[in-house]
Amino acid sequence: MRAGRAAPILAVALGGAVGAVARHGLAVAVPHRAGEFPWATLVTNLAGCVLIGALMVLLTETTAPPHRLVRPFLGVGVLGGFTTFSTYAVEVQQLLETGHPWVAAAYLTGTVTGALAAVQVGIVTARVIARARRRKGSG
Repeated sequence: MRAGRAAPILAVALGGAVGAVARHGLAVAVPHRAGEFPWATLVTNLAGCVLIGALMVLLTETTAPPHRLVRPFLGVGVLGGFTTFSTYAVEVQQLLETGHPWVAAAYLTGTVTGALAAVQVGIVTARVIARARRRKGSG
């Protein structure tokens, strides 16, 4: 494999390790029992969505083109490893299997709705901050 192709893969892998460790730490800090609402996964996914929205604005709208490995490292790696929609799907299934359909439904719809809103919050917040910095810098 050429060095040019290996670097993005390594960036994703290293970023993924960082994100996965952070996610695991949050899951350990905020555990839940069967049938309880999985708050740690919800918070992880919503926080990750806010950050990915903000990151994409920063990388595509507000700075000079970043180093070619920033997006693979931060976006795909760190935030991809941090968010965990596969765990979300398993937790919904477990809630259903353990007889908690209303908790499962709330978690299922709350996560999807919250994730979409969180990305938008990240985008809007990053744009507002960028606009204020541009005004401050030109004033």
